[in-house]
Amino acid sequence: MVINGHIFYDMMISAANALDNNKTAINNMNVFPVPDGDTGINMTLTLSTVRNLEGFDGSVAECAGKIADMVLRSARGNSGAILSLFFRGMAKALSGLDSADATDIAKAFRKGTDEAYKAVMNPTEGTILTVMRKTAEEAEEIAKTRFAGDVEGMFSYLMDIAQEALDKTPEQLPILKEVNVVDAGGYGFVTALSGMTAALNNNPVALLDTSSSETSEATFGDFDTESITFAYCTECVVEKNDEFKGEGTARELHELICSIGDSVVFIDDENIIKLHVHTDHPGQVFEKAIEYGALATAKIENMKKQHSNLVANEAQTKEAEKLPTHSAEYVSKVMKPVKKYGFVSVCMGEGITEAFKDLGADVVIHGGQTMNPSTQDIIDGVNATPAEYVYVLPNNKNIYLVAVQAAKLVSGKKVIVMNTRSVPQGITAMIAFNPDAEEDVNLDAMETAIAGVTSMSVTHAIRNTTIEGAKIISGQMLGMVNGHIECVGDNSIECIAKLADRMTDASYIMLFYGDDVSESDAQKAEAAVRAKAKDADIALICGGQPIYDYIISVE
Repeated sequence: MVINGHIFYDMMISAANALDNNKTAINNMNVFPVPDGDTGINMTLTLSTVRNLEGFDGSVAECAGKIADMVLRSARGNSGAILSLFFRGMAKALSGLDSADATDIAKAFRKGTDEAYKAVMNPTEGTILTVMRKTAEEAEEIAKTRFAGDVEGMFSYLMDIAQEALDKTPEQLPILKEVNVVDAGGYGFVTALSGMTAALNNNPVALLDTSSSETSEATFGDFDTESITFAYCTECVVEKNDEFKGEGTARELHELICSIGDSVVFIDDENIIKLHVHTDHPGQVFEKAIEYGALATAKIENMKKQHSNLVANEAQTKEAEKLPTHSAEYVSKVMKPVKKYGFVSVCMGEGITEAFKDLGADVVIHGGQTMNPSTQDIIDGVNATPAEYVYVLPNNKNIYLVAVQAAKLVSGKKVIVMNTRSVPQGITAMIAFNPDAEEDVNLDAMETAIAGVTSMSVTHAIRNTTIEGAKIISGQMLGMVNGHIECVGDNSIECIAKLADRMTDASYIMLFYGDDVSESDAQKAEAAVRAKAKDADIALICGGQPIYDYIISVE
């Protein structure tokens, strides 16, 4: 048996249904007991877009190519982005084929795994990437021998290999073992693979949960081991010269940035290079990068004073008011760049949204914890920004990778995705911008500001668990510092008081209180902070954000 386009389509629909049916179970694999364990929803929303094909009878190459483009644009969260890159790699390996046999599928698994790994440098063992890699390695071993000509048998065998790799993730990531779960992203990958296998065996998975997938939930709770130890967060896009067109032509540049920094993300595509690195030597990165083509580095501009800069003309302004700002018609007919620099920010809560707008954000995308915007949402936000260079502030570690993928799909603008992992980091970056400074000075200032801010929050536990020996009971309040659980309390004020011990040397504190917090309780929280941070300027702001009673920026 071989896999043609129609069969591959059925496999992908079955995979999407399997994810949808099991999204709650995948969500519950979240390491921390905070209400943001939505890996299942992320992966479901990413893959559910394949249903828009409504049947397919072409070649396997055509089907895989269409699906790869669709899931890349709908990818949400780190888990969704990694899954989309896996299918993008499969599509590249299947390019030009009318149908695929076991050997072709094995090559596609390897290419899909390689694509996912390329986007996440220094990957941690015990995650979805490990499960993908183990499965791909085994596929290469057995495709030409034991299962030559038997695609169904190979998929069934690979299911066992993937499950075995998943079961071992707690031994590779101690935090998983401590809370007695396997990796959520890996679980989602195994679930999708089971759906594909079921379709091959003429028993495709039917969609049981018919509720809309477009919920207000989505975020990935994977354990993050990256740490920033270098001064400058350096990013650029290189439009390749003809001599470097094609994939894998910039190995020397990759080797350089790996040798002088960390937190590396490096995408070496057909026509562009997209890189991100934390380093003490950004000049070396740019000097090497321009050997490969035109360097699209952008000066950051302060939107405080230039938010209402130029308008194309009065007629275009009137026309713009009649069109949805994210529509294709608006972008093509009206939103021609009228200034050089713009900002797109992601956040939730009316008060936080207004804060970003006051600082000069052109477009604020509603999203964050429990609701990650899709790749297309970010593309629409960038297209709706009337600027040549657009800076995207994800303000959430789980949105960053999707934003990077979105940047690759935008044409006509230069998009720079900054590695802001929290609302405080995004706000601090915009505050640090100086409209009169030079480009490099501004970039350094913003990245230094990001590194210097401490992000704190207070939320509630959604289940009983034990983290680092500390027992946590469902309903208790959790105090978080830079995404890690710092303290536990019976109420928010108790957590705030404990977190305030980390604020004694602060000079400036912003305290955003959520939509479930009364003004009187917020004032009590402010008083608790003021009792410890006696010399700090403290701003109490109604953020209106869900999930988190308090989001706190400490400098």
